[in-house]
Order: sequence, then C-alpha cells, then structure tokens
Amino acid sequence: MHSTGTAPQPAPAPSETRVVPVEVPHDAPPVADSSSTSKHARSFGLPVATALVMGNIIGGGIFMLPASIAPFGTVSLVAFAVLTVAAIALALVFGRLAARDPRTGGPYVYAREAFGDFAGFLSAWSYWITGWVSNAALAVAAVGYLDVLMPVGGHHWSACLAALTLLWLPAVANFAGTRYVGAVQLVSTVLKFVPLLLVAVGGLFFFDPARMGPFNSSGHGAVGAVSASAALLLFSYLGVESAAVSAGEVKNARRNVGRATVIGTTGAALVYLLGTLSVFGTVPHERLVHSTAPFSDAVNAMFGGGWGGSAVAVAAVVSMTGCLNGWTLLSAQTPYAAAKDGLFPAAFARRRRGVPTFGVAVTVVLASLLTAYNYLSGSGKVFEVLVLVTTFTATVPYLLATAAQLFHLVSGRGESVNRARLIRDGVITAVAAAFSLWLMAGAGYAAVYQGVLFLFAGVLVYAVMAARRQRDAAATDPA
Repeated sequence: MHSTGTAPQPAPAPSETRVVPVEVPHDAPPVADSSSTSKHARSFGLPVATALVMGNIIGGGIFMLPASIAPFGTVSLVAFAVLTVAAIALALVFGRLAARDPRTGGPYVYAREAFGDFAGFLSAWSYWITGWVSNAALAVAAVGYLDVLMPVGGHHWSACLAALTLLWLPAVANFAGTRYVGAVQLVSTVLKFVPLLLVAVGGLFFFDPARMGPFNSSGHGAVGAVSASAALLLFSYLGVESAAVSAGEVKNARRNVGRATVIGTTGAALVYLLGTLSVFGTVPHERLVHSTAPFSDAVNAMFGGGWGGSAVAVAAVVSMTGCLNGWTLLSAQTPYAAAKDGLFPAAFARRRRGVPTFGVAVTVVLASLLTAYNYLSGSGKVFEVLVLVTTFTATVPYLLATAAQLFHLVSGRGESVNRARLIRDGVITAVAAAFSLWLMAGAGYAAVYQGVLFLFAGVLVYAVMAARRQRDAAATDPA
C-alpha cells in the first residue's frame, strides 16, 4: 500500500473529458522507453489491471482472517462493512487522480505534482520500504502453508530455502517482462479464487446461524468492539493503489485505472465478506476462535473428509505467489518513477521489457536478506515489528494522495464547475483521508514511532539526491 516520470498522455476522447488533466512539467520523462516495444513488454488491459488490484489486496491473510476476528463475535462483520466503504472511497480517489495524471508511480506522482519533490520522495520512499518488507513477510507466511503439502518447516535452513524460492520465482517472471507479469497475475488470481469462492458461495448452502456465536463477545461495548476488530481488519485492503502505481503500463489509463481500482477493490471486498460470513456460519464459534486453519475447517464441515487442509494450503500458496508477483513489480515501479525525476539513484530508472529490472533486483535482494535474517537468527519478534512498521509506511502514500486530491478540489485545479460533483468528490476524499488516518492509528504506537525513523532515514537520502541535482544543474548552466 508514487512516481512521476512520464510525459502527459494524449488528450482524452470526448467521452472522457469530464476531468481536465493538469499540465505536466516539461521535463517529465516519457512513459515508455524503447524496451516497451519488446514483444515481452505489453500494456495491461482492464482485466489484468483489475487482477493486479485484487491479487495484491487478497494475499494470504484471508485464510486466517475469520479466526482472527472470531473472538469479537459477529460485530466484526459490521466493522468489515464500514471498512469496505472506506476502502472503496480510497479506490475512487485513486481513480480520479489517475484520470488527471495517468503516469507510472501513482501516489508518488500525485504527491509530487501537488506538493513538490520532498512530498513525492517521502511517498516513494515509504512505498518502497513497504514493498520489500511485505514481500519478505508474504514469503515467510507462504512457507507455513507449503509445509502442509511437503515437510519444509522442520529445519531453519529448509524453511529459509523454501521462502527464498518463493521470493525469486515471481522475480524471474518480472525479469521476463510485463507480458509475463500480467499472465502470472491473471492466472494466480483466477486459481486462488476457485477455492475462496467455493467457501464464500458454497458455504451459504451449509450456513447455520446457530454456529455464529454471540453478536459481541469482546467484553467491550459495541463501538469498542467495532474499533478493536477493525484494528485487525484495517490492513486487509492494502493494495488498492496497485493499478495507479502501474498506470504507465495500463491501456487507456485515464479510463481503466479508475475502473480497475474500483472493480478490484469491490471484488476483493465481496470475497472477504462472503468468505468470512460463510466460515462463521459453518464452523462453530467455540471452535473457530481456536482454529489455525479456518477455511480448511469450513471445507471439512461442508463436505467431510480431511482433504480441506491440503486444498486450502494449495490456494494459499498460489495466492501468496501471485501477491508476491504483483508486489515485486509495484515495489520497483515507484523508485523507477522517482529515479526518472532525480529523486532516487539513477540505476532505479533502468527498464528492460517494460520492467524496472534494477528495482526488482534490489527489492528481491533486500527481501531475501530480511527473510534469511528472520530464519537464521531466530528473530521472529523483530520481524513482526518490521511488518507492523510497513502498515504505517503504506499509509503515508495514501494520506499524501488524498491530500493531493483535497488540494485539487479546494484550488479548483483541473476540476469541472459542477457543484454537485465537487461536493461528492469532497465527501469521498474526506472518507478516504479518515481511512488513511485510521490505518496509521491501527498500526500502533511502536510501529508509528519506528516508521517515522524509517522516514527520517529517507530524509538523509533525499538530501544527497537533492544536492546532486543542484550540482548537476549548476554544471550545465552556461551562466
């Protein structure tokens, strides 16, 4: 849950002229390079862009989500509904911003265009940290499901090797070009939705309200229970920005990025809500609270037998591999765009077959080092803290993007004079901003504190890059 670095897109067709694009700086680099003409580089259509959003939102967390919120009772479903509305509001904001400025980098582009280089850099830096730390977390989580299918978790070295393999396979797909990234993302998204929909839809036929347990079993008031369960659910929607970050690779980005973002977020929300509701209604509450594999328990309750655990394990590994595939690309896209503007080292601007290969390499190497450190040093607690930090770092770009939209609405830049539309966009932006702040609060004091340290470390990098830009500008100035 960032980059400016592309020339303005062609003027939209008459049917798309409801938003007037802002002027893009004359020195903005082109969207595509010569590599993008390769047969391995291919623009994403609406289906693949939607799959990118859904695949990145729905990772492996859904497979443990019902058990995580079961102790709060069915009141947690109310929190889920509230958060879904907020996440869709954020998706609509990204769609509006992408229609105005459809360049690769998403939130980075929006922050830099509205508030300047420093805000853009903070957005890119935060998003990049989120990407490679989250990838390490996904790989470690995937090993737990892989161990159900084959014994890989018995020793630290075997588990580490399995996690590193899961990290590098999606990286190889990225190195092969956007054509393969899109194919892997589409296939993995379809495959993981088969078992999820089996539970989400099939579970409704085996639904028994008596199994759902009390409405509020948290020991707090209704409002407190909603807030407490929301703290666990808040992070389920990280990834709504996926299509916006890769806007430069999306066909007809002004139109399709917004559509893919809203459709993908809505689709993910339906899977989340139906899946959780079905598990609540098929697995007895007292058992669900202590379940380590709630979807497996739901499948076994629905059809009997012990094959549910293996089926869900396969779905989880496929889900996380697809998630790693998409996040590896997104983690490289943001520094690529920032590098094109001179805010990240120039090496991050290298692209081959439509993919920022240097950024992919750095992302997977850092994620691999963190993964190896987690396994070989036994520092699981440190690793968990770092994962919580990424929750904070992911929301920094979200908040800056919603602030950029608010800036455009108040200043009237590029907006129509339709008062009703302005009011509607203002309400949506306010909800999205509240959602972003809620995400930050949900990360916890310790995560916010350490996340700020990560941001301040980035300030030092920005100082070096800004000094280099000023020096190079002075060297080329004939005066």
